[in-house]
Amino acid sequence: MDTGTLLPTCYRHPDRETRLACSNCGRPICVDCVRTGDTGQRCLECAAPAPGAEALDMEDQRRRQPKPAVVTFTILAVSVAVFLVERLVPGMGDRVGRSFAQYNVLVEAGEWWRLITAAFLHSGEAHIAFNMFALYLFGPQLEREVGAVPFAGLYLASAIAGGAGWFVFGHPTIGAVGASGAIFGLFGAWLAASYRGRHTATGRASLRQLLVLLGINLALGFVPGANIAWQAHVGGLLAGLLVAGVWMLPGMRRQAVLRALVAAVVAVGALLPAL
Repeated sequence: MDTGTLLPTCYRHPDRETRLACSNCGRPICVDCVRTGDTGQRCLECAAPAPGAEALDMEDQRRRQPKPAVVTFTILAVSVAVFLVERLVPGMGDRVGRSFAQYNVLVEAGEWWRLITAAFLHSGEAHIAFNMFALYLFGPQLEREVGAVPFAGLYLASAIAGGAGWFVFGHPTIGAVGASGAIFGLFGAWLAASYRGRHTATGRASLRQLLVLLGINLALGFVPGANIAWQAHVGGLLAGLLVAGVWMLPGMRRQAVLRALVAAVVAVGALLPAL
């Protein structure tokens, strides 16, 4: 006759003895019914998601991780690398400036690509620091929202529109460099999004902050001796507003190809005065 202590049986499998128990409800559970987590071992019912909760598997969690802002940081890295080469390699600054800065007289002679290349050049430490910091602040989230290719199209269209503003209203022989036109395009896109959400408290606060920021930066372009091409700022801002405004039309929200096409059309349109 066995005089040992009888073990409890699993609440779901009465034919299976077990030494395990749910850490939440205390019911005995076998190895097939135990679920181990951060809070200990649970039975199937206690381990199930609460009503209304969303269960995520590893693939769901991977998809929900923030996507890397590849375009933003590539632009930032290229701009900084070009600036360092100009500063550290003897004679390279003048050579790069003559070859790639925007001189309107040369653009008019057929070198239209200067409207693009000038956006990757900067005149000094403060210049590149402001533009790249603004890109770092406003670029990544926007790129994740709209997609890498549409974001690249927006940046390019704004850079070209900024160059077009300087080409049409700027000096024919004074060179212009900088990503300010493209950065103001990002401002324009954020401004359009904030204006759309102006009916919420967050949207109104964001809109006010952007308007103050834009007002200050636009005003700096009119300070005597500042050497700031306000024409490029205005051109980039208008391009960003236009592209983002079209992106907000019905049916455009998840259409990455159409968004990229819109940016491309605006870029080509901005380039027409220089062709």
